[in-house]
Amino acid sequence: MTTPIVVTDMRQAFQQARDLDGSMAERLDIFADAARKLHPEDASTVDRLVSRLREHHAGESAPQTGDVMPPFTLPDESGHLVSLKDLLVHGPAVVTFHRGHWCPYCRISINTLARAQSRIEALGARMVAIVPDRQPFAAEMKADSHVRFPILTDMDNGYAMSLNLAIWVGTEMEEFMIRIGRTLPAYQGNDSWMLPIPATFVVSQDGRIKNRFVDPDYRKRMAIEDLIAALQ
Repeated sequence: MTTPIVVTDMRQAFQQARDLDGSMAERLDIFADAARKLHPEDASTVDRLVSRLREHHAGESAPQTGDVMPPFTLPDESGHLVSLKDLLVHGPAVVTFHRGHWCPYCRISINTLARAQSRIEALGARMVAIVPDRQPFAAEMKADSHVRFPILTDMDNGYAMSLNLAIWVGTEMEEFMIRIGRTLPAYQGNDSWMLPIPATFVVSQDGRIKNRFVDPDYRKRMAIEDLIAALQ
């Protein structure tokens, strides 16, 4: 049984979650539980967003297991173009979508993926992360989370939109994010207030999706063991 971790502020909760030697779910749950205890009204705002997205079946029409993964060519944090086609030359690929460098759940998630990178590469796979942030923020995320794989910029959520993963955050969430200083227009270079649903696609070398994880609750992400099992 995991020993409960007591936190007194969200910064401490983030550090505890990121430093924990645990699973993806355990690390994310530490932060989510702290948010619910320390800021219950804000957690309720997130719950209402998730309920709205589930009610409208958000993410359900994204590419399914067995489908061909739609191609992409996107710039990484250094401005170099990275394509799915190039990734698949070497073997399978792991394609992950994140909300942005500012999102603590994404930073915990991508750090967990970074820790598993050697296991993923040992199976012949290459991994990329996709965010709607402009390149300076993608670079910041890469450095902050100790990531060695490319972080790609999906300007205006164009690729996410083509996969039916892009959502409007809604008025209540927009007001909440402004209140806590999360100004998406500054990060993304547009005022659409749209974000991708966090998702993971494991793509075989023939371009077909072997496994996927799509959940409108951004506090949840694919387990590393499920990702590894799909590659095996």
